[in-house]
Amino acid sequence: MAQAMTRSAPGGSPPKRPAWRGILIGWSFILPNFLGFALFTLIPMLAAFALAFLKWDSYNSPEWVGAANFRRLLSDENFYVALRNTFAYAGGHIPLTLVAALGLAVALDRKLRGVQFFRTAAFFPYITSLVAVAVVWNMLFNPTAGPVNQFLHALGVDDPPRWVASTDWAMPAVIVTSVWRDMGYYMVLFLAGLQTIPKEYYEAARVDGANTWQRFWKITLPCLRPTTFFVVVMLTIQSFKVLDLIVVMTDGGPGRSTLVLSQLIYREGITEGRFGYSSAIALVLFVIVLTVTVVQFRLNERSSTR
Repeated sequence: MAQAMTRSAPGGSPPKRPAWRGILIGWSFILPNFLGFALFTLIPMLAAFALAFLKWDSYNSPEWVGAANFRRLLSDENFYVALRNTFAYAGGHIPLTLVAALGLAVALDRKLRGVQFFRTAAFFPYITSLVAVAVVWNMLFNPTAGPVNQFLHALGVDDPPRWVASTDWAMPAVIVTSVWRDMGYYMVLFLAGLQTIPKEYYEAARVDGANTWQRFWKITLPCLRPTTFFVVVMLTIQSFKVLDLIVVMTDGGPGRSTLVLSQLIYREGITEGRFGYSSAIALVLFVIVLTVTVVQFRLNERSSTR
């Protein structure tokens, strides 16, 4: 009798599954991602936080030193140099990449012959080997035989910059290279945002007599605000943790002109074996990135409510 009642009648709705079964199915899909996050992100972050208050060289037992690692930061000249260089890199990389990516997206968001080729060409540097990108740009920036300085000589510049061989021009050279490499990726994000803007807005603006610049300023930019905010946040995080490009192009040189916090963390931890001090620098970098990101979210909330 009970079995007959639980069976669905012909043409009726199927029996309901227990609620816990649906929950288990849902957890089975997200559990691998949670496990990967816990093993490769959460646990290392907690370990790094603990190491910031310890003295450990991986050979001897960890020794509690409290805030000694952070007090050492206050008198470490390398830390201040790396901090200044990190902000200098971010200050150049973020706005230049943002403008270049948005300009490319606007230029390629139209029906042109071969537009797919140009989009692919703009995106291709982002998926190219970073080592190859750094080597090629080092050749381009060669102070004596590089095409960049040869072009400047042709324009009449008698004493062109020495680029990666100069303490004054090494960071601009790295920024130019990183902008060229990254702008294609963020161009794709802006293209996705542009294609969500209703075409009726532009048609109504043309009817009202708005020119190209007015349509861009009054329609395109406001409608791209969510995309722009996302791009700025991603660029900020990427800029503050830059490491690979600088290591390959300049290795922090000449001198300390391109030494950044991520490279200082690597040197102190992996090269010098001062894992506690390295973790303290990493914690400071994390706090800086978190603070900047929170400020960006606050500013975005305020601008959205106006």
